[in-house]
Amino acid sequence: MAEQTNRRAFAKYLVAGIATVATSRVAWAIESGKVHRNLSGFVTRDWKPYFSNLRNNVILVDTQSRSLHFWSEDGSDYRLYPTSVPISPELTRLGRTKVIKKVKDPSWRPTPAMLERNPDWPPFMPPGPDNPMGTHALYLSWQYYRIHGTHDTRKIGRRSSNGCIGLYNEHISELFDLAEVGTQVLLI
Repeated sequence: MAEQTNRRAFAKYLVAGIATVATSRVAWAIESGKVHRNLSGFVTRDWKPYFSNLRNNVILVDTQSRSLHFWSEDGSDYRLYPTSVPISPELTRLGRTKVIKKVKDPSWRPTPAMLERNPDWPPFMPPGPDNPMGTHALYLSWQYYRIHGTHDTRKIGRRSSNGCIGLYNEHISELFDLAEVGTQVLLI
């Protein structure tokens, strides 16, 4: 019994040590510019092929790699977040839009098309842990489209939404503070 406990303790410390070394090496590589991909394989991008300027900040959503890129107006701040994306090409809207409203603790109303596909869904859901919009939402100029959080973290990195772009709640909270009404958005 004691031997089994010692093996488990050793394995636990070994894994923790490897994780610490790996994390510090990845952090060093990213900071030093030696790596152009993060742990999850998302490719870092330059904003210039996608935007003519960084006015009001810019957000690029790559639906293929399921990632969201943010650049600040002065270009000094670049962020990369994993996302969920629409479940099918029919629900995926691509092109240029912008942030028109920011809402903390958003309520949720499924679109008429969502209710048609899912008649058992409620017509309204107030803010809270069961709300699929998570803790924050950036409303886009396209009707019904949002960049928002999710309480269901299994959705991130997958084709799982009905049209919106989903982020972990801690990531949308960060992006919410960085983005502003008027932030340019491009979905590719």
